Amino acid sequence: MDEQQRRKMGFTFIYLLIALAIVWLFQSLVFQPFIRRWQEVPYSKFRQDLADGRVAEVTVGQDRIYYICCDQEGKPDTNKVYNVVRVEDPELINDLLAANVTFKGEVPANSFWSTLLSWLIPLIPFALIYYFLFQRISQEDAPGVMSMGKSRARQIPGEITGIKFADVGGLEEVEVELREIIQFLKSPQRFTRLGAKLPKGVLLVGPPGTGKTLLARATAGEAGVPFFLISGSDFVEMFVGVGAARVRDMFEQAKRKAPCIVFIDELDAIGQSRSGAGSLISNEEREQTLNQLLAEMDGFEPNQGVVIMAATNRPDVLDKALLRPGRFDRQIEVPLPTERGRLEILGIHTRKMPLAEDVNLERLAQVTSGFSGADLANMANEAALMAARRSSERISMADFELAIERIVTGLQRKTPLSQEVRRRVAYHEGGHALVAALLPHTDPVHKVSIIPTGRGALGYTMQMPEEDQYLLSEEELRERLAVMLGGRAAELLIYQGLSTGAANDLEKATELANRMVTEFGMTEVLGPVRYITGSTTEYLGGRRDLRPEVAPETASLINAEVRRLIEEAEDRAIEILRAHRAALDRIAEVLQRHEVIGGDQIREIAATEPVAA
Repeated sequence: MDEQQRRKMGFTFIYLLIALAIVWLFQSLVFQPFIRRWQEVPYSKFRQDLADGRVAEVTVGQDRIYYICCDQEGKPDTNKVYNVVRVEDPELINDLLAANVTFKGEVPANSFWSTLLSWLIPLIPFALIYYFLFQRISQEDAPGVMSMGKSRARQIPGEITGIKFADVGGLEEVEVELREIIQFLKSPQRFTRLGAKLPKGVLLVGPPGTGKTLLARATAGEAGVPFFLISGSDFVEMFVGVGAARVRDMFEQAKRKAPCIVFIDELDAIGQSRSGAGSLISNEEREQTLNQLLAEMDGFEPNQGVVIMAATNRPDVLDKALLRPGRFDRQIEVPLPTERGRLEILGIHTRKMPLAEDVNLERLAQVTSGFSGADLANMANEAALMAARRSSERISMADFELAIERIVTGLQRKTPLSQEVRRRVAYHEGGHALVAALLPHTDPVHKVSIIPTGRGALGYTMQMPEEDQYLLSEEELRERLAVMLGGRAAELLIYQGLSTGAANDLEKATELANRMVTEFGMTEVLGPVRYITGSTTEYLGGRRDLRPEVAPETASLINAEVRRLIEEAEDRAIEILRAHRAALDRIAEVLQRHEVIGGDQIREIAATEPVAA
């Protein structure tokens, strides 16, 4: 029998004793008095029974008299105990003696029980509050109020994390930096003999889904050292001071297990910039926790073998004191994977999947630009689910393509559209596709569909880049604007009017044009000046507003330039579609008939249909 089973048996025995004590107390203090009071009779009846010789035994108490009558055979009937409120009756004792009745006095209930109850009853509400707030036994914490300040970090031995760098994929430069941390942990003498110090903190920053937590586990697995995992939100509680106590306890545990890695996920939960002097909004508990974290990182020597790793996708909100040298010495950016990295990640996630012969992982890596590692894992899983739905033994390339579409556009709806709506949507999506196919610097069209999707779109045009893009020219951005407005331009050309279908296109076009004017300086009127606030490291797409010092006249010029760019892009799209009206009609006809058209067919139609003079 192990320690946990013995502990459970001990608690069971204690709970049994408590239950028996409660039952006994209820029996003696509540049930019996209630039964006795239920058989209460008037004092006159007691005197009458005594005079008639029916009384067998009497117990005289301080406030009450209890008596038992004789049954038909003249024996005491102990099943019926009567009680009477005692009154002043000097003749009672003489009458009892005269009737030859057995009687006795009752010692007044002491006061042990009354005193005990008088103490216990007021304490019951406090005991209940204490139990529900502090005494809840969890799987990780010991019972008792003292566990509130214990660290909730889960210790995972490095050798059983089960994750190595080979299981992550797409690391490239990131692995080089982390390998050095591993060497520090394995053989610190190699560096300390030259006067080098082990980095105290390593901060992993990057967009969501790039595998920052997985990298920390892989680092511990490669180094073979204990790995403490905790989230930033685990430090903060409703009680002030608990977070700071947990930080202290976490560092104490880490020092005892050195060399080790302590990983704090979502560091921004406790590491946000502290409130300035006179600030009206502050979080005292979070700031105390952050202050304790800063003090603890300063309080241990760098070569003690404890490395603090943390991850965040909001580096722009972190307190500057966290990022200075001596605390988080290394800041490692974990970017979205490149084409080579995506190929490695796809190979990892599909190595246990039965793939059909037509599956081309190189092509999938090529067309999934902008996908994170989590997106690629989700894509592989969706492809497997789609193959299972059609009862296939292998996953085909078509399953992967449908999985990409589902991730990008959402689940297809089978809502039937009227013929007029289908025709309008076909021309709208055909306009996007044809403009994209005829401009030289746009991403190739992969597929066009007029099947409604779960995200509210009546159709979509999917473009897939041939390679990763790190830099975009002004002409490429202008062509993107023209493609975005291709659907609106097609409606203007065919119907001489507009619909609400271009609302999302206008939103995206306005955002891009606004960035061209205020962020990229791509306008002669306003010049090479950045007019917006916001950081380039806002991986979650933070707001970009005009700087407070921008004058109203400048804001008016910005709006005018944004409008000019959008109008020029729309005119360009209309001009292209007017010149290739026959190709637009042909694409719309195919879409109405088949609902879906591929990129190769669109390019073929654009190349073979006649061009208007």
